[in-house]
Amino acid sequence: MLKPIKNDVQYEDALARVYELMQTELKPESKESDELEVLSILVKEYEIDHYPVPKPSPLDAIKFRLEQMGMSEAELSNILGYRSRKSEIFSGRRKLSLAMIRKLNEVLHIPADILIQAY
Repeated sequence: MLKPIKNDVQYEDALARVYELMQTELKPESKESDELEVLSILVKEYEIDHYPVPKPSPLDAIKFRLEQMGMSEAELSNILGYRSRKSEIFSGRRKLSLAMIRKLNEVLHIPADILIQAY
């Protein structure tokens, strides 16, 4: 019987069971595949409540996304419009404008809620 995860011991037990289930070849719509799906949801909810992952700073998100996409900082200058804008933003002399946030969201697909954070 599956139960909500209420403490770290139950969380560790759930993780062990998830690992065990993932090591087998599950048939779709089987009892075990349903158990894995429900356990995964319970583990995820417990982790969200007890082990939240902080959002990255806008600058870290931009750097990470550029690296992910194999783009250079020079290409970021093209996105922002001016070479000096990139260095002003990364040095902290200038904040991202609404137009820059929209462009970064559109081109780099960085969520706007990350880009609008204070930094």
